[in-house]
Amino acid sequence: MDDDISPRPAATEARASALLRRPKLWLVPTVLTGLLALLLSLLYMGGIISPNRDLRDLPIAVISMDEGKPLPGQQQNLGTRIAQTLLKDTTSHTADWRGLTRAEAQDELDSGKIYGALLIPSGFSDSVAALTTAGATERPTMTVLTNPGMGSLGSSLASKIATAAAQQSSRSIGKQLTAAGGDGGSGATARLFLADPVGITTQVGHPIGENSGLGLSAFYYTLLLVLTGFLGANLISMGVDTALGYADSEIGPWHTRRPTVPISRTQTLLLKMAMTAGITVLTTTLVMLATVAILGMDASHLPLLWIFSYCASLAVGLGVQAINAAFGGIGQLVSMFVFIVLGLPSSGATIPLEAVPGFYRFLGIFEPMRQLSGGVRSILFFDARADAGLARAWIMIAVGVVLAAAFGFAMTRYYDRKGLHRMTPQPSA
Repeated sequence: MDDDISPRPAATEARASALLRRPKLWLVPTVLTGLLALLLSLLYMGGIISPNRDLRDLPIAVISMDEGKPLPGQQQNLGTRIAQTLLKDTTSHTADWRGLTRAEAQDELDSGKIYGALLIPSGFSDSVAALTTAGATERPTMTVLTNPGMGSLGSSLASKIATAAAQQSSRSIGKQLTAAGGDGGSGATARLFLADPVGITTQVGHPIGENSGLGLSAFYYTLLLVLTGFLGANLISMGVDTALGYADSEIGPWHTRRPTVPISRTQTLLLKMAMTAGITVLTTTLVMLATVAILGMDASHLPLLWIFSYCASLAVGLGVQAINAAFGGIGQLVSMFVFIVLGLPSSGATIPLEAVPGFYRFLGIFEPMRQLSGGVRSILFFDARADAGLARAWIMIAVGVVLAAAFGFAMTRYYDRKGLHRMTPQPSA
């Protein structure tokens, strides 16, 4: 069977039913779409399937403010003992416990360095010792501090770990009290009270606004910046190629092709990058208008947020233009993997990087969405502190712009020197 699918004369117009029987017509689309479906499934779902299984070294603080006396027969008070037990625990790798003072812990909550904290109050040992006296009814408490600015899932994981640690400590204390002969009164109720003597309360350690999407607005705002940069750059690229006569314009039944403008690949890339820089001013303004002014997203430092948003979206747009210039027709697919497919599961914004497989943690070192989400989160939730991810984000934006320009122009100049011009014959009348 003849597999040639070259154009036929108008008198023998091809029919779909005949073309469907030609294997070569099926081969490339089938292979590419199949691979795309497989890779998307593995990369997207691979990062979210089991956060609890993949959880490693989630940073959580333990704060002992206990100044009470040690219980009889003990060298240290209970607060110090609980803190040291958690810090020395080598059996569980889910949490990276950090022994901090109250002020140090608050600073790390305010800068997004920890996901939560377990607070042991002053006088904790004295309140536990009082349980051994007759008629004791007031339970000593420990407090779990959450950090919703680190995302609802990350804060929830930290709260779960800290609560479990507090409950285990409470049961251990209960065994000591029971063994020491304390009854706190008489009867089954008193014994049950001593078995689990410590109460646990939960407080927000670093509050965020009501209109912050439970800590997820930073991620979705970052996604908007990446998508507008990605889609905008591709639209600009297609529009320029159409206007210069290197691509057809087809809208419904209307098909046109402009005369080809003689221009080198390098000059074409320069034109596209310049237009990207200009149009990104509009898209950034509209994104902020929609999210902040119309929808009421909680946001402070608005001038800084606009400047950062513009630079972030521009860096993505320039990267897309460079990739398109280097890879041609498959450039959009390559840039989609670079900026979106690999960026989403490694961003650390919805699921902490500490709760994803190691491959995604590695991607998080350099993937653009991870860097940009850290900067947006710092501006929206952590008072634009440099050590909350903003300084790193600015550095990575600068690196991204330099790499995009260097890579893009190096490739186009190479093509131009090799004489691989984009010139095409004029369309027939």
